[in-house]
Amino acid sequence: MILKTEQNGHIVEGHPATEEAETDQGHQHIVTVADIRKEPQIEAFLRGANQQLKVLGYTEHGQRHASLVSNIGHNILERLGYSKRTADLAAIAGYMHDVGNVIHRDGHALGSAIIAMQVLPRLGMNYDEVATVMGAIGNHEEERGVPSSEVTAAVIIADKADVHRSRVQNPDPDQFDIHDRVNFASRRSFVRVDGDKRVIALELDIDTDISRVMEYFEIFMSRMVISRRAARYLGCKFELCINGDRLF
Repeated sequence: MILKTEQNGHIVEGHPATEEAETDQGHQHIVTVADIRKEPQIEAFLRGANQQLKVLGYTEHGQRHASLVSNIGHNILERLGYSKRTADLAAIAGYMHDVGNVIHRDGHALGSAIIAMQVLPRLGMNYDEVATVMGAIGNHEEERGVPSSEVTAAVIIADKADVHRSRVQNPDPDQFDIHDRVNFASRRSFVRVDGDKRVIALELDIDTDISRVMEYFEIFMSRMVISRRAARYLGCKFELCINGDRLF
C-alpha cells in the first residue's frame, strides 16, 4: 500500500513497514526507516544539527529535510523498478544523511556515516546493508561525492531537490542571503520520475519577484551537475524545469 501526503508543498509517498526476517547472519531485525524515525538518538542529533546550522545562518537541515530526502530517495528507486529493500535503504540513508551536522558542518557527510555505522548495527542491520547506507551518506555532498551505488545516486538527487521556502529559517526577509532568497522564492519543488522513458526531472516553481532564475544557477549549478551524474548512474536522463520551462 502506498500512502500519499503533502509536506510543505512537496508531494511525497511512503510505505508503512516494519518487518523481521532471517538473514545470512541469523535472525535479525530488518531495519526500516520507521525504526530510524523513532530512534531517540537520531531525533536528538537531528535537532542538535539543525540548531547548529540555524546559528550559522543555514537553511533547515532537521527532521523536515531528513523526511523529505528519505521519501524522495525511496520513490526514485521504486519508480525505476529497483527492489523494495534497495528503496528502503535509500529511505534510511536519506533520513540520516545530514545528522553529522551535530558535530560540525565541515565533513558532516563523514560524521553522518560514522553515526550510521554506530546506530544501524545496534538496531540489527546486517553489515552489508550498513556499508551501503554509509557509502550513500558519505557521498551525498556535491563537492566530493561520487554516485557509486543505486542508493547513493537516489540520495544525491533527493537531497539536491529540496529547494523550498519552508527551508528558510531566517525570520527577517531584509537579512536574507542568496540561499534564503532562492529557497524562499521556490513555491513548489517536485521530483518526477518516468520509469519507462528513464527520465528524472526536478520541477520548480519560482517567484521571480523574489529571486531571479539566474540566482538559482549561481548557487546550485554544482548540485545540478552531481544530480545529472547520479541520474546517469541510474541509467536515466536528468532534467531541470523551472516555471514550466525545461532548462536542460
